[in-house]
Amino acid sequence: MEGKILTLTLLSVVLTGIGAIIVDIPQPMYEVARGKNITLPCTYTTTKTNKPVLMAWSLPEQDGADEIEIITYYSDVNIDTSPQYQGRVSLDMDIPSRRFNLQLSSVTLDDNKIFKCRVQIPSDTGKQSDTTRLVVLVAPSTPECGIQGKAEYGQNINLTCASREGSPPPTYSWAAFDVLNKPRILDPKTSNVNGGILSLYNISSDTSGFFNCTSTNKIGSAMCTIKLAVMPPSMNIGSTAGIVAGVAVALLLFGIVVYCCCCRRKKNKEEDYAMGVPDEESHDKALPINAERPHAEGQEEIHSSDNSYVKSSADRNEKPSGRVYDKPSDYDDRRSDYDDRRSDYDDRRSDYDDRRSDYDDRRSDYSDRRDKYTDRRERYDDERRYNDNRNRRYEDDRYDEPYDRSHDKPLVPSNKPPRRNYD
Repeated sequence: MEGKILTLTLLSVVLTGIGAIIVDIPQPMYEVARGKNITLPCTYTTTKTNKPVLMAWSLPEQDGADEIEIITYYSDVNIDTSPQYQGRVSLDMDIPSRRFNLQLSSVTLDDNKIFKCRVQIPSDTGKQSDTTRLVVLVAPSTPECGIQGKAEYGQNINLTCASREGSPPPTYSWAAFDVLNKPRILDPKTSNVNGGILSLYNISSDTSGFFNCTSTNKIGSAMCTIKLAVMPPSMNIGSTAGIVAGVAVALLLFGIVVYCCCCRRKKNKEEDYAMGVPDEESHDKALPINAERPHAEGQEEIHSSDNSYVKSSADRNEKPSGRVYDKPSDYDDRRSDYDDRRSDYDDRRSDYDDRRSDYDDRRSDYSDRRDKYTDRRERYDDERRYNDNRNRRYEDDRYDEPYDRSHDKPLVPSNKPPRRNYD
């Protein structure tokens, strides 16, 4: 009994499939370069002689988007085209040969999708549609490289590399070079190399160098370079720039202070020279006999009416002898010392007055010589004007004309007889 039921089931399936429609697209994927034209083929088979009621190309549901009809053909020879594909799609169809191809021109990266061909015939069931994928080939764009994390000793960082364009999706490869631009092998601890991210762990100064990332697909490749400089935690760029700026400002201020001090000192020297103040050496040489002279530390100068001498600290510590000095005489000695100093000051003041008068004499002498120079210059101008007038007088055009001797011949009288010829 069970065998009969199985036989009847198989027979019904075979009889049902005899008249079933089959829609077929030869390849599951087609490739085309961006900007080119492509034809997506579609054929169908059926035992029915009825004409198809509906034939259409569409974009099935993908990435959460609803199905979009690209172009539709109805049995009454009406063709409906989607606005977004208007002017870019057309049909290459032949119902007797059961061909229904889609022609797509000026392919863009947005056409990198799945396409569906569907044919419907009344009272004919079976495989009414088939799909294929269109791959638009685009070379990778120049990848954008970057560093995630701080490039400091002991840190973990990621080197990123990604191309905005590329179809099929590009693959990424890394190459490392040291600071001298010599190739080196990547650390085995790195990870996720093919995904466009290069992870570096526990970096140090040896990690510094250049890292090249290459983005590649079957159309082409592109590359970017990352320059990695690993520094100690305290030596980042901001702090280093701050230190350099601070040192520069300090040096500038120091230079300004030194310049001002030098200018001020030079100005004081010029004023002293203009006023006739003698320097220290000439002052020491010009000291009179009775003037105070410097003495060593720990010594004391003792003056008296007759002579003077220097008394050291050792002499002061000695016990006084039996000689006793009365106070009035000591007072007189100091008074005479004061008078000597005052007279010395008067002498230096008179010397200064002499120098100043000498300076006034030299200044007046300079004024006299300047007056003489002015007189000579005026006399020179007068002579120059005289020479100009003289040259102008001798350069008159009358003396440049050639002399005509015809005026020197005497006039012939009008009644002179003609000359006879005696030959």
